[in-house]
This record gives sequence, structure tokens and C-alpha cells, in this order.
Amino acid sequence: MSILAVLWPRGSATVREVHEALSAERKTGYTTVLKLMQIMVGKGLLTRDESSRSHVYTPAIERARVQKTMVGELIDRAFSGSTSALVMRALSSRRASAEELAEIRELLDAMEEGEA
Repeated sequence: MSILAVLWPRGSATVREVHEALSAERKTGYTTVLKLMQIMVGKGLLTRDESSRSHVYTPAIERARVQKTMVGELIDRAFSGSTSALVMRALSSRRASAEELAEIRELLDAMEEGEA
């Protein structure tokens, strides 16, 4: 996830660029990042452009798709399939801003009207 979190906003990057971004947060070995990115290519999570000396990696999966899958698994595993339990726990764990609460209300209104 950390590698994808670096790549999503950038679009693409070399191993060195990803390593530098990750190392700013915690100690990470270059070869570890390289190996993980190679594995991610094999799993279809990243693509690799080998046309230049420094290979350029690009996410092959959208952030929204990963989030949707992870949230679905979290709901199933930690909340026994209850979406409301997840939402209640999320809202009680961290304070939502007024803007976030307004967005949540809009989404709920749209869902009730059958638009979402």
C-alpha cells in the first residue's frame, strides 16, 4: 500500500523515486523496494516500462478499486458484514470535519433517493 500511495498521485516513478519517498517516512532498503515492486508487477498491481535505463513503474489498479476491496473485506471480517457498524466505529474513532459530515449527509440523501 505504501508503494501505491507514492505512485497514485505521481502517476509513475522509478524505484529510486519511490525509495526516496518511502525513506522520508521510515528506513527502507532500496533492494527491498525494488523486490516489492517486481512482485507487484507479477501480481498485476504495477506495470513496468523498460524502455529506458531506469525502469518506470505505474499503478495498474486504481486507488478507488483498492479502497473498495479493502473496505469490503474489513466490513466482512471485522464488522460481521455490518456497514452501519463500520460507519459508527469510524465516526466515533476520529472527529469528522463539518465538510466531511456535509458530504456524508449528501451521500446518505442521494442513497435514500436511489441516486448513489
